[in-house]
Amino acid sequence: MKVMLRFKYTLIILVWFTPTLILSQEVPHHVSNEAIYDFIDELANKGVISVNSAIKPYSRKTIAHFLKEANGHTSLTRRQQQEVAFYLKDFNKELTSGKKFDKRIDVFYYSDSLFKVTVNPILGGQFFNNGDETEYHRWGGAEFHGSIGKNVGIYGSLRDNHESYYLGHMPPTREKKGDQYLSNRQGVVYKGDGRAKDYSEARGGISVAWNWGSMGLHKDHIKWGNGYSEPVIQSGHAPSFGFISMQLKPVKWFEFNYYHGWLVSGVIDSSRTYGVYNGERLVYANKFMASNMFTIKPWKQLHVSFGNSIVYGDTDFNPVYLIPFLFYKSTDHTYNSWDNWVGQNAQMYFDISSRQIKNLHLYTSVFIDEIALSNLFNKDEQSNDVAIKIGGRATDLWPDLSITAEYTWIRPFAYRHFAPTIDYESNRFSMGHYLKDNADELYLALRYKPIRGLDILASFTALRKGKDYQAIFNDGSFEDHPEINLDQDEIRRGLPFMNEVRYKNQNIRLKTSYQIINDGFIFAEYQHNSFSGPDKELYTNSYFLNGNQILSVGMNFGF
Repeated sequence: MKVMLRFKYTLIILVWFTPTLILSQEVPHHVSNEAIYDFIDELANKGVISVNSAIKPYSRKTIAHFLKEANGHTSLTRRQQQEVAFYLKDFNKELTSGKKFDKRIDVFYYSDSLFKVTVNPILGGQFFNNGDETEYHRWGGAEFHGSIGKNVGIYGSLRDNHESYYLGHMPPTREKKGDQYLSNRQGVVYKGDGRAKDYSEARGGISVAWNWGSMGLHKDHIKWGNGYSEPVIQSGHAPSFGFISMQLKPVKWFEFNYYHGWLVSGVIDSSRTYGVYNGERLVYANKFMASNMFTIKPWKQLHVSFGNSIVYGDTDFNPVYLIPFLFYKSTDHTYNSWDNWVGQNAQMYFDISSRQIKNLHLYTSVFIDEIALSNLFNKDEQSNDVAIKIGGRATDLWPDLSITAEYTWIRPFAYRHFAPTIDYESNRFSMGHYLKDNADELYLALRYKPIRGLDILASFTALRKGKDYQAIFNDGSFEDHPEINLDQDEIRRGLPFMNEVRYKNQNIRLKTSYQIINDGFIFAEYQHNSFSGPDKELYTNSYFLNGNQILSVGMNFGF
C-alpha cells in the first residue's frame, strides 16, 4: 500500500508540473566523464560560453548547445577547435533528428521524427601495482539514451564490477563494524566476503522538458558546488540513489534546481525487523532528502547560488518536502517544535562563481550544518559546523595549459549528526566532502592538453584530519579530551578545529590519458603517498598503505 501511495505522489508531481506546451527533452550526462566536463569548463573560463558550474550533471542537450556556441569561435586554440568538432560527433544527436552528420561510432543508433536512441557497451579495466602486489578492477555492461518526441528523455545503464582486492571501503553491517577509510573513490556497495569483491551499478531515468524547465525521475549521482578536487555541498561521492528533480530557467538571469531523494540509511530498524525461517528479515530505517538551489546571475559570467536542504528519517515519506521552494528548517519546526532531539537534520549553503576576468575562474562554496551568530566569536560556546572551499583556475596562461589552486576547510561536525538515521550520508557514504569533518585539504594542479584527446595532469594534495569527536561521544571516552566540557548543556559546543592532527597524507599524482574515439580512453597513472599520524591505519585502505607508490594502467569505453 505504501509503495502504491509513493508511486501516486511521484506520478502526481510529474503531471502537475508538466506544461501542455513541450518543446525540449533532457538526458543528464554522467559526471564521471571528466574529459567533457573539463572541456566545458575551459570554454566557460575563456568566456566563450556561460555555465552554472555549481549544478551538475549537465544534460546532453545543454552540452550540445555549449559546443554549438563554441564552434568556430575565434578565441579557441587549434586543439580546442578540434575538441569541439570531435565532441559534436556525439552531441549533435541532440541538435538534429537525422543521420546525415559527421557521427561518432556507436554499436546502435536509430533516429526518426518520433524516436531516437543510442546503445553502446560499457567496458573497462585497470591494473594497480603498489610495488608488492598487482591487483585489478574490471567492469562491463551497457548503456542507452534517447528521446521520444520533443518532450521525453530516457536513459539507462548497468555495469558489473569486480575488484581482485577491494579498493574502496566497506560500510558497516549488523555483523561487521565496517571501514572508515577516507578515499575520494566513488562509493559502492560491495557483495561477498574475502578481499575480492563484486558490485553492480544501475543508473537511469525519465524526464519531461519544455523550453524553460524540466522534471524527471532518476537514479543517479548529483554534484552541487564548485570545485576541481571535490565539492563541499554535494560531492556525488555516495552511491547513486533515486530522486525526483526539477530545473527552472524562466529568465536568463535566474535558475532554480530542486530534488527530493530516497536515501539509504544503512541503519537497521529493530521495530520492523522480524524473524523468518533460519534467520531474520532486516529492515532499514527510512531516510529521505529534499534540496534546493537558487542561482542568480547579476552580471555576465557571475553566478551567485544559495539554497538549503533537509535529511529526514525515522518517519514515512512527507509530501510537504515535495514543495520545492521551502526553507526546510522552518518547516521542520512545524512538525517537531524546537527540540533538536526530535527534529530532522537541515543544512544551508551558498556558492559564488566568477569568470568575469577572461581565462580566470574564481569560486567559493560554503556549507552550513549549524551556525550560532550569537556565539560566533566565542571560542568556548561557538557551534559553527561549516565547510568552506575557496579556489581558482587560470586557463590558457600558456596555450592549452591550466593551473588550479584550491583550499578546503571543514570544521568539526560539518556533515555529522548524533542520530545516524539522519546523518548527511547515503549507504553510510558522505554526501559532502569525503574527508567528512575536522579536516582540511590543499589541492594544486597543472593540466596540459597539447593535442586533441591527450590530457596530462600533475597534482599535489595535502590533507589533514583531526579528532573524530562523534566517535568519541559514541564511545564515551572523554578522559583524554579536556577540550570537551561535560558541564555545559551542549557538549558539542566550543570544540576546537584540529587541535591534534590524527591523520596526514601528501599525494603526488601524475596521470596521462588519451581519448582515442568518443568515450574510448587509455590511461596511465602514478601516485606517491606519504601517510602519517596515529590514525593512518584507520583511514587508509591496507593496499595503498602497504605501498606508498602506486602505478596503474587501464582503458575504458563508456560511462
